[in-house]
Amino acid sequence: MQREKILENLTSQINMGNHIIGVATGAGITAKYAKQGGADFILMLNSGRFRQMGRSSLAGFLPFCNSNDMVMDFASREIIPLVKDMPIIFGLNATDPTKDMETYISEIKDMGFAGINNYPTVGLIDGQFSEALQEDGNSYLLEVEAIRIAHAKDLFTVAFVFDENQAVQMIEAGADVICAHLGLTEGGLLGAKKVVSLEAAKVKANKIFDACNALKPDVMKLVYGGPVKTPIDVQYMYSNNENLMGYIGGSAFERIPSEKSITNITKAFKVTGKLDENDLMVKMLDGVTKHYDYVEFVKEYVAQNYMNDISFIDLAKVAHVSRSYLSSLFTKKVGCSFQTYIVQYRIDKAAEILDRENIQLSELAPFVGYQDYAQFSKMFKKYKGCTPKQYKSNINTKT
Repeated sequence: MQREKILENLTSQINMGNHIIGVATGAGITAKYAKQGGADFILMLNSGRFRQMGRSSLAGFLPFCNSNDMVMDFASREIIPLVKDMPIIFGLNATDPTKDMETYISEIKDMGFAGINNYPTVGLIDGQFSEALQEDGNSYLLEVEAIRIAHAKDLFTVAFVFDENQAVQMIEAGADVICAHLGLTEGGLLGAKKVVSLEAAKVKANKIFDACNALKPDVMKLVYGGPVKTPIDVQYMYSNNENLMGYIGGSAFERIPSEKSITNITKAFKVTGKLDENDLMVKMLDGVTKHYDYVEFVKEYVAQNYMNDISFIDLAKVAHVSRSYLSSLFTKKVGCSFQTYIVQYRIDKAAEILDRENIQLSELAPFVGYQDYAQFSKMFKKYKGCTPKQYKSNINTKT
């Protein structure tokens, strides 16, 4: 597809109030069904190929193979013949010393790719290794130059940027899409901490987009990676943000859904029933006030996370109220402070466990959120009138 036609299609989507979606993959099956689901373009990235091998996206940054050769091989054979009338974007390693970029980008165009994206990108590398790359001449500016060359050849260009300065450089090079790269797609973040990390990601993206608007307001602005990995995460990023026009995902479209569905279906065949979604997480990200009053939200959060560290400040941020207001509201409705409530809850939960299970006391404390057994024992005695050991002995005596 020609660059002009791609831009026309994307602009039409935006004008209709839709969001732009790019899917980064390393497999034909993902590309095929991403198109069926309404994706606007497909990115061929080396990390996508490694994910299909069961490896982390980080493999795309290690010397396992030549990135450009890998992408050219699988994408030209498996993707371009399969997905017709769809922009296929080549993930270009612009620091590859074995390629003359002018010649190679022309070859990319001749093979039927609609454009390029700067990936793998040195923008993800920091610290001493980044400094060494800079000294060796392998800087982010090589990626900027590759985007400039591709633009001059009338290819569609998607630029990953990590700060405001890089956004300006890529716009000046002719990038059609500025994608705020928020880091490698995260997993395992739970509860309020995840929402706080989403808020930080939104702030970072907004700074980048403000720089874009100062130079070229109509440039397309997308986000990728970091804590943004589910539709509700993306919705959180869209909230109160008129700049954001869409989302690009890799792991979010193939690794995470595959992990969940293959794990769940295997378990479903193995045993009766299957895993449920974390309803509380969805409600939190969708907006606390839609589903709860503030105090009920805090109580439900404690019920599901009492075994973990819980920050009351984080909960206040999620609820979008001040810590002092939430604390006052909680104390008034519950009759005690949050700190007293969670200690009482944990101790009651510990007593429940002792009532029904024969468990080592040294193992019990971490189950209810205490890493220090001495502190746990002290709190248990304060609220139950005896130590955990005495409580357990009383149970054994009764039985």
